[in-house]
Amino acid sequence: MRAKEQILHELQANMFSDGRCNDQAREAIRLTFHDAVGRSHTLNDSGSFGGGGADGSIIKFADTELADIGNTGLEDIVLALKDFADNHNVSYGDIIQFSGAVGLANCPGSPRLTFYAGRPDAIAPSPPGLVPAPTDPADVLLARMSDAGFTPEETVVLLAAHSVAKQKAVDPSVPNVPLDSTPEVFDTKFYSEMLLNGTCYPGKGSSPAEVKSPSKNVMRLTSDAAIAQHASTASTWRSFAGNHDVMRAAFREVMHKLATQDHADLVDCSFVIPTPALLMRPPAVRPNTENL
Repeated sequence: MRAKEQILHELQANMFSDGRCNDQAREAIRLTFHDAVGRSHTLNDSGSFGGGGADGSIIKFADTELADIGNTGLEDIVLALKDFADNHNVSYGDIIQFSGAVGLANCPGSPRLTFYAGRPDAIAPSPPGLVPAPTDPADVLLARMSDAGFTPEETVVLLAAHSVAKQKAVDPSVPNVPLDSTPEVFDTKFYSEMLLNGTCYPGKGSSPAEVKSPSKNVMRLTSDAAIAQHASTASTWRSFAGNHDVMRAAFREVMHKLATQDHADLVDCSFVIPTPALLMRPPAVRPNTENL
């Protein structure tokens, strides 16, 4: 068995419950963003180190980066992937993007992400404050994403990852509450349910990182709700509600950008990423025309 296929086999068997969209898969997906978003044009232009993007710095410099409030809850997946990378002589940047692509592939309805290998070791921790927080107002979050190289539309696209996400740290009294009603599949309900009126909280409702949700079984993050309603992003948000094929294709494209920015000479190893199961849609309901 070739090295990359052996790594895939062991990831699936030991971390992802034999290829399931489990909680470790969700954490791996989340980690791809939190590592890669650590880059700043503003800092680079000023002559300071602006971060290396998808370089594995969140693992190599875990003591520093996990202290960032935006990285709360990633401790377990960082430790697990560090051990995995060390045991297989894989760079931290590569193992983060590889495990995220594999983890997403385990969630039915997801796109098959690309995976490019060959990232060098991170040279320094990502500067503090570059990871968006769930309490961020829309303008703050969009400015941070622009500084990282992403448009408002691309920011909405990246939030599709919340279709399979659960929360752990926003309200610890109700751990593992999902961010939409179908966390086992990659679908558009995250976008469509965000357009519903919020009426309740799944837990105590005392955190500034959440707002009222339409269901006690779903948590609505403050930052997600703000992006859904912002003038520069609301139209894109609505365009994904119920439009799975468009959302899926857009997510694949923007995730490729997220994973490969600032990295030249990477090798395309996408062949090793599994093909996700199709989203099982309910049968179409035909209108009754007999009496027309």
